[in-house]
Amino acid sequence: MKNSEQNSTRQIQSQKLRSRSWGAMRCGPLPTIAFLAAIVAIGGLSGCVGYTGAKTGTGKSGVLSGNSATVAFGNVGMGKTATQSLTVTNTGTAAVNVSSSSITGAGYTVASGSPSGSLGVGQSVTVQIAFAPQANGSATGSFTIASDASNSPLTVALTGTGTQPGLASTPASVSFGNVVVGATGSVSVNLSNTGSASVTISQASVTGTRFTIVGSPNGQTIQAGQSLSFTAQFLPTSVGNATGSISVASNAPNSPVTIALTGAGTEAGLGVSPSAVNFKGVVVGSSGTATLNLSNSGSSAVTISQASVAGTGFTISGLAAGLTIQPGQNSSFTAKFLPTSTGSASGSVSISSNSPNSPMTIALTGTGTQPEIGAIPSSAPFGNVAVGNTNSQTITLTNGGTANLIISQGSVSGNGFKITGLSTPMTITPGSNATFNAVFTPTGAGKVTGSISLANDAPSSPYTIALSGTGVAGTLLLSFNVSSLSFGNVSVGSNTSLPATLTNTGNSNVTISSANTTGAGFTVSGVSSGESLNPNQSIPVTVQFAPNAAGAVNGNLTIVSNATDSPTSIGLTGTGTQQTKAVALGWTASTSSVIGYNVYRGTATGGPYSSKLTSSPVASTQFTDSAVQSGQTYYYVVTSVDSSDAESVYSGQATATIP
Repeated sequence: MKNSEQNSTRQIQSQKLRSRSWGAMRCGPLPTIAFLAAIVAIGGLSGCVGYTGAKTGTGKSGVLSGNSATVAFGNVGMGKTATQSLTVTNTGTAAVNVSSSSITGAGYTVASGSPSGSLGVGQSVTVQIAFAPQANGSATGSFTIASDASNSPLTVALTGTGTQPGLASTPASVSFGNVVVGATGSVSVNLSNTGSASVTISQASVTGTRFTIVGSPNGQTIQAGQSLSFTAQFLPTSVGNATGSISVASNAPNSPVTIALTGAGTEAGLGVSPSAVNFKGVVVGSSGTATLNLSNSGSSAVTISQASVAGTGFTISGLAAGLTIQPGQNSSFTAKFLPTSTGSASGSVSISSNSPNSPMTIALTGTGTQPEIGAIPSSAPFGNVAVGNTNSQTITLTNGGTANLIISQGSVSGNGFKITGLSTPMTITPGSNATFNAVFTPTGAGKVTGSISLANDAPSSPYTIALSGTGVAGTLLLSFNVSSLSFGNVSVGSNTSLPATLTNTGNSNVTISSANTTGAGFTVSGVSSGESLNPNQSIPVTVQFAPNAAGAVNGNLTIVSNATDSPTSIGLTGTGTQQTKAVALGWTASTSSVIGYNVYRGTATGGPYSSKLTSSPVASTQFTDSAVQSGQTYYYVVTSVDSSDAESVYSGQATATIP
């Protein structure tokens, strides 16, 4: 494709000229010419689409070719038929005359399209080949076309596999053994497909008194090599043997599969209450106990031949071999859990007897728990505290264990130390916390050490928290962060504020009795009489200067307190100033030859302009009128003066209103 593009841009701009005078302004034209041209040539794109079709050739020989050297049918179920297509094409240069076609292999047939007659160059014929397996397993065959083609005969291999389902049960028969009347015996039955095709279960039925199935496989399909399970149950209502069967019908050759069922209903014998024991949480080092009751609900005596216990930390007492329990009677024994470490534990009690349900097993479970005490902070340093003053720190007790933490007693040692807010006995649940206060009130100067001792049920009892502090002589001091405040110039009628910070730099509380200022226009806020500052505590103080007259003002801010350096003062300075107002005028220089300009002012628009503000012509094009009053409106004009002292007419009028 050929493309061409032309662009031309021409732009002419005149320089922008400006002039300005007092009465008028003239601007020249600003022409702009822009020209843009673009030419784009777009070429076309054409193509063609290919196709295939039969052609008449005049070559020396024809060739027959199949679209596949092998027709593979894969797995085909017994009793079913699968069909595949085979396309045969004359790929030679001359027509091919087909004389015959044949198919070999058990189960293979030509369904339609068997080639015959003449095939022109490029012509094709589609043959439908069917496979209906006659036996389970692999089957091979071939499809052959005889012709006058140079590659005759054309033979295409045929492969396929006949598949067949198979169903098996595990176990092949179910024995429930002895089941106490009123109880339920359950056995899981597994059905597996041992064949090479899927098995579909059409029906599952059960015969025999008190036999049932749960999770029936009716209507389910089991793929080759897969399996499914259901549950067979026996619920005897009387003493004696019982028989029955489960019949599973399917499309498998061995259908139906029959599973024999047997069981015996027996009288209830030895029972226990509870049937399982959970000791839950037991603190390591202590024990949990449970009473179990053995009962004979049968019609003959039950004799205990053996009683054993399994599991770390579990024991039993009160149950010995040889114990006989008469019908309708009972006997009790005790199970104990004594954990030696934290965490879950499990075990069991096994009781052997002449009862049909021997051995009887009782599941045991429990959890070893333990409290864990901690303190935040783990020690309490009070630093320097003035003699007679009190410093307090909050102590948080934590339980990071798995059992309740019990604080049974708390005591403190060390001169000047005590604890508050701790009531014993105190229980802290796992993951929770509790607080109390450690207090230091030194009675004299010097360093003091002590401790808090907490008796508790955690392994680390007693738990100790170290205490330390130093008694120092009391000092009462106040200071400002600045020695003076300078407000500079402040207009009369307005005000300015400056901040200062007042700090207790001693080690004892300081009480302020008054805060005063001297000097006209100075006031203070942020501090009040009776206010108390703790050691190192600071408060912001604001001083305002609002002059009511022009001139310099000096003063002081004074804080009176019980500090030893009272009164505490800082100097204050500021100057009241009167606000001056003026009108600034400016104009465009005359284009004529002049020596200067005169400025006139009036109080009415359009004149008269009775006030000449310049005693002599000014050479500048600017003038400031400082003799103005607030609330007045003034009207100004300007004249130019030449070297002959000739004065021009008035310029255009300018107006100024003084706020």
